[in-house]
Amino acid sequence: MPAAEIITIRLPEILLGEIVDTNTLRHVALALRNLGVDLYRTSTIGDNVDRIASAIREAMRALRLSLPRAGLGPTVDDPTREAVARSAGLDTEFREDLWQQVVETISRYGRQPAENQKRQAVVPRGAISVRNPSAQLQLYC
Repeated sequence: MPAAEIITIRLPEILLGEIVDTNTLRHVALALRNLGVDLYRTSTIGDNVDRIASAIREAMRALRLSLPRAGLGPTVDDPTREAVARSAGLDTEFREDLWQQVVETISRYGRQPAENQKRQAVVPRGAISVRNPSAQLQLYC
């Protein structure tokens, strides 16, 4: 049975004890179980590229599927893309095909994308993107 680790990122409120992470175990862990994946461990990492990359490398060394959980939104302070790329020794790249997905999704709401939303089309070089029909989560591996 494959094993996975969920790494929750960008939730300082959880690290400070201000809120409880009810989403990881309720939704993600249940989905993994239904796919036949053994959840080995969950962890919460603050917004720091080096710490995130280190946690991903550790999970990869243990031959576990690493599932970093973060917004991957257009905010300039989101270090997740860079950390995932760094953990694998890769650079990031802008992907026009992903940008078109972002534009299509935003257009559904009658809006035009802002320039900073181009960050949503930046992924680790060579990443395989998995399109999410609900457009709430972009996965790449």
